[in-house]
Amino acid sequence: MLRTSDKPTKSRVKALMLGSVFALALGGIVAGETSLIFGNTAQAQNLSQPQTPAVFSFADMVQRVQPAVVSIRVKTDETVGQGDSANDGLPPGLTPDSPFYDFFKRFGMPGMPGGRDRSPQHRYGLAQGSGFFISADGYVVTNNHVVENATDVKVVTDNGTEHDAKVIGTDPKTDLALVKVTDGKDFPHVSFAANESRVGDWVVAVGNPFGLGGTVTAGIISARGRDIGAGPYDDFLQIDAPINKGNSGGPAFNAGGEVIGVNTAIYSPSGGSVGIGFAIPARTAQQVVASLMDHGKVVRGWLGVQIQPVTDEIASSIGLDKARGALVTEPQTDSPASKAGIKAGDTILSVNGQPVDDAKDLARKIAAFPPKTVVDVTLWRDGKEETVKVDLGELPNEQVATSQQSGGGSDEHTSLDDYGLTLAPADAVGAGDSGAVITDLDPSGKGSERGLRQGDIILQAGGQTIEGPKDVSKAISGAEKAGKKAILLRVKSGDSVRFLALPLGK
Repeated sequence: MLRTSDKPTKSRVKALMLGSVFALALGGIVAGETSLIFGNTAQAQNLSQPQTPAVFSFADMVQRVQPAVVSIRVKTDETVGQGDSANDGLPPGLTPDSPFYDFFKRFGMPGMPGGRDRSPQHRYGLAQGSGFFISADGYVVTNNHVVENATDVKVVTDNGTEHDAKVIGTDPKTDLALVKVTDGKDFPHVSFAANESRVGDWVVAVGNPFGLGGTVTAGIISARGRDIGAGPYDDFLQIDAPINKGNSGGPAFNAGGEVIGVNTAIYSPSGGSVGIGFAIPARTAQQVVASLMDHGKVVRGWLGVQIQPVTDEIASSIGLDKARGALVTEPQTDSPASKAGIKAGDTILSVNGQPVDDAKDLARKIAAFPPKTVVDVTLWRDGKEETVKVDLGELPNEQVATSQQSGGGSDEHTSLDDYGLTLAPADAVGAGDSGAVITDLDPSGKGSERGLRQGDIILQAGGQTIEGPKDVSKAISGAEKAGKKAILLRVKSGDSVRFLALPLGK
């Protein structure tokens, strides 16, 4: 019989329930421990061993491709002889009017090369970089600046074996070079990637930084299409895999072990890696290497135009929907472009149906075609598109499709106060038979703000040929009445010609 004090209250019932749950849980733990201790012995041993997590690693890929990466050692001979420098053998600061000038000029400084009988002085330089085999018979890709002016080239393989090599060809415009090992065969080699790499893809750089030997670093592709001012065909991959001095010419691999680029340059105030490096894309390297292998030089298509970027203001002034294409400032005489009828003021929008993004993009697209290729060039002319066929020539050695990154009559001087310009007839100041010369310029005026300078010659305004200052004033008035926001001027500055958009209105 239960006493009143023994009746289970709500709080006691709750406590008992919680206690039961705890006991059941404890029993489960004890039971679990018992099964681990007294259960199957083999299972216990497996569970007690450390488990290796599935971690992504480049180790297998690197082990496979690293034997194809080499160090390149180069010897250069810079000969300095008599007459190489006007001050060779002279004391610093010695001027021709000094009474001792003839003495030192004739006999030189003691301990310095000088005098009448001095023989050429040899200065030897050493350089080193990286490279990689692309064939079993010993072809090696590297940078032009690694082997430039080389008199002796050695290729050192991953196992330390040194081989003699010769330079097959170089291309300073893309900073690529092809070297051939002259002894040995059956070299391990790698291939260029068939597909374009993307921003965010893994990249592994292998090379010879600071002469330390085979070194591997990893990162991702940070950006594409970088123009760093290295040459007319800049189209670099930006990578954050650390590369340093000595990595030049080494390969950048994707995760599959294919070459996606050739390491070429770094951005660094100190010379060491700060996480910004640049590699020539595989597509460009393949084209250049194939041409060097076949011809010993790079043979490129030639259009023969001087071009500049299309800005938003220029696009508006010529009726384009947006800034795109490359604006022709001057077709070269007897060039494929001039023979096809391409004129100054035309905007090249596409080549063989491939859109042209900007002036640099046009230069790269044309250079990718072999000479004597007939291409369809789509132009924006007089507010509409038209297509012409161009039979490309061969780019002369010292010429490129120049890309400028700039942003008549006998009437009297004319002042355009709203634009800060004072103009004179070109023929009146001996600057040519036609055009209007800027004789005075307000530094705070619209013309100065848009890049016009004193001495510039305005050749065209709004597509109309300018004979003299009155034609410029007339063209501006006509554009203002037509409701245009800017007028396109074709301007000659020194030996170069460019277009710029001059905003209209006060």
